[in-house]
Amino acid sequence: MSARPENAPVPTRLDDYRAPAWRVDTVELTFDLGIDSTEVVARLHLQRDPAQDQPLRLDGEGLELLAIALDDHPLDAGAYRYAENVLEVDGARDGSVLETRVRLKPAENTALEGLYLSGSREAGFLLTQCEAEGFRHITFFPDRPDVLAKFTVTLRADRTRFPVLLAGGNPDGAGELDDGRHWARFVDPHPRPSYLFALVAGRLEKLERDYVTADKRAVKLVMWSEPNVIDRCHYALDALERSMRWDEQTYGRNYDLDVFHVVATHDFNMGAMENKGLNIFNAKYLLADPDSTTDDEYRGVEAVVAHEYFHNWSGNRVTCRDWFQLSLKEGLTVFREQSFSADMNSAPLKRIEDVALLRRAQFTEDAGPLAHPVRPSEYREINNFYTATVYEKGSELVRMIAGRLGREGFRRGMDRYFERNDGRAATIEDFLDALGSANDIDLSPYLAWYAQAGTPRLKAHGRYDSSRREYTLTLSQHTPPTHGQPHKQPVPIPVKLALFGQDGRMLALHLDGRAASQGNEAVVILDRAEQDFVFRDVDQPPVPSLLRGFSAPVILECDYTPKALALLLTHDPDGFNRWEAGQQLAALAFDALRDGTGNAAVDAWCGALSALFSGESVDAALLADLLTPPGELVLADRQLEADPSRIHELRRVLQQHLARRLGAEPLYQRYRTLAAQTTIDLDAASQASRRLKRCVLELLAMVDPERAYMLASSQYDQAPGMTDRLAALGVLVRAQAPQATTALAHFRARYDDNALALDKWFMVQAQIPGEPALERIKALESDPKFTLKNPNRARALLGVFASANPSGFHRADGAGYVFFAERLAQLDALNPQIAARLATAFNGWKRLEPVRREAARLAMAHLLARGDLSRNLGEILGNMLQD
Repeated sequence: MSARPENAPVPTRLDDYRAPAWRVDTVELTFDLGIDSTEVVARLHLQRDPAQDQPLRLDGEGLELLAIALDDHPLDAGAYRYAENVLEVDGARDGSVLETRVRLKPAENTALEGLYLSGSREAGFLLTQCEAEGFRHITFFPDRPDVLAKFTVTLRADRTRFPVLLAGGNPDGAGELDDGRHWARFVDPHPRPSYLFALVAGRLEKLERDYVTADKRAVKLVMWSEPNVIDRCHYALDALERSMRWDEQTYGRNYDLDVFHVVATHDFNMGAMENKGLNIFNAKYLLADPDSTTDDEYRGVEAVVAHEYFHNWSGNRVTCRDWFQLSLKEGLTVFREQSFSADMNSAPLKRIEDVALLRRAQFTEDAGPLAHPVRPSEYREINNFYTATVYEKGSELVRMIAGRLGREGFRRGMDRYFERNDGRAATIEDFLDALGSANDIDLSPYLAWYAQAGTPRLKAHGRYDSSRREYTLTLSQHTPPTHGQPHKQPVPIPVKLALFGQDGRMLALHLDGRAASQGNEAVVILDRAEQDFVFRDVDQPPVPSLLRGFSAPVILECDYTPKALALLLTHDPDGFNRWEAGQQLAALAFDALRDGTGNAAVDAWCGALSALFSGESVDAALLADLLTPPGELVLADRQLEADPSRIHELRRVLQQHLARRLGAEPLYQRYRTLAAQTTIDLDAASQASRRLKRCVLELLAMVDPERAYMLASSQYDQAPGMTDRLAALGVLVRAQAPQATTALAHFRARYDDNALALDKWFMVQAQIPGEPALERIKALESDPKFTLKNPNRARALLGVFASANPSGFHRADGAGYVFFAERLAQLDALNPQIAARLATAFNGWKRLEPVRREAARLAMAHLLARGDLSRNLGEILGNMLQD
């Protein structure tokens, strides 16, 4: 049985890849821009592959063809055919020039793909989004990433309505036209694929700064936004300059155009887009100020600005040959972005944040019906593969390889990769070959990581021989079967490790087979199903600290006792592994509460954290993370049949045990101390103080709710910035405290004209736990500021409800599923990409307990049976319902 609809598109397969029969050397585009009607003239200078005898075929979707000419001769109707989104032209030869003129309707484009209107007809502006296959919605073109062309773009529009005209590349002239119109031309000297095309036209204001690259190029950095928010672009401009300097110093990469434009929009399907010379950002990741931006969001702005800038080399100058290689640009650039953020902030906290996201999003994806390899073997709708697997797991694969090569070796390999592939469309093999050849290492075994879906499980077991003073660590690996891949092969797993004595000190390592001592930390490679690693001269039974820094994206299964985990939580100097020990110990404590097997793990977890809380040796931000148990989604992954309501309640009980152990009065005194330190500064210490203060307030609410709610209300009223204000609001709203109503009303009035802050208002209410959540969601839909047409607003309410509120979404009566499916159908008619991405909230349905599992299945099956769904949403639902 298959749940896939009969009219599903034919899959595109990696094995079927063929080089393009036709390429484009240069393309000249002229736009006559208007909101209701835009005309586009394209002149393509064609190159034909002599080895392929194929007619000229160009992609084009939803285009009204007005005129067509080949080598300046108009074509009659019998010389071309336009059907099923393909334009086929007779008579083209190598060196021919094809000219087409088409009409677009930007105002009607609610899918936000191609050319569309952002904002209102009166005040909004025109912009484009072309990745992955949006350029075919603008003009006819071989719309694939391995066709690289040089672009010349001329924009013409009414000066009053569209005073700012922008496109990728260098400015190459501007002037006046008749009837109050004007024009601007842009030329990009670097060949690029069509998915990197971009234009913007409208009433925008700017911030600009002069910048000189390390190789002495003078560059103008320009931030653009709607006039009322331009003053919130200063932080992003600073972050851009930091990113450029870091890339110069760390990778030797310099910017290569005369100007770098960045534009903010509130209507965008993605986070941001790295179009060559004209980055377009979801305003959520560009606008920032203390009154409306949290600490986490400031770091997010910095990270996304860096990510899109780093794409200038890892994505633009070197692009991907086909969309199967998507992680070649995205996974690599996420790794570069994460490394930058770690250097700019706290490396241990950044690692914790990244691994927490990986487990919450990607491990869940790998364990469900949407599991797919980092490089999939086929796809039906490429927009559905912008996933945590491609991005986050892809980054972890690069991190493993970087760890294998070392800092100098990885830089040497990256230099070779950029040198070999500059101006080319590359593959994963090209990447591994460049890194390996630069270091005389064969990295081809890592291809197995890219080809297999699923998360490997690393099992560890230790044996100590006191007579021989030897410790034997047995490591084995197993990857569970996934759809279409029942049998998995072993992959190389680098395991960074240390051994601890019973007194908490790190032991010197003498690994059998290695001539010299490894100090007190080493990396072993498990590249087979099972392997023993023997350590000599060990004078006591050790406690192993494994996967230090999370050296591989695997699930560790080790026979740790609560006592051993408490020792690592207390003494391990590796910030990540200290947190990891706490997470594992908290999970054991959760299991004990669930199964009623005693309090040993609960006591060990609470006792270790109580000692750390009363001491002064742990950074405040790290302490906040240590005091936070695994989230409900992570805990659900430990259940064979998950009951989200019970998981929510047991996690709360676990937090109550900790809060009681810490004590109401010590929590209150720590809160007062932290509150006295409150500022709006963005330095590490100030952010750490706010992070811990939020955690302490949440714990205090577990043991002294009335006092905690009064403190939260006061914190909300007196907060100097959004971090403290939102933290206080969250405590009140999630607990449905009496003060919540007043605070919500104040927040709603204060930020009525601030779209990003208002998203937070929707988000915090979407996280009300349990059955009350659904009625609140339905009520919020009637708010005049709610609309399904804006992706951020849809994600803030519906996305948060379905993906971040398990006890609210997974109601036992199935009402959450029915409601969500109805909204997905409505959203799909407007914006298929967003509907498909939100639908992935159903991914874990097969691991639910039977009643909820059947209710979720029925809701998805009824939605899929409608027959009018987009191929985006249809593919996601079909995959989730497959046997």
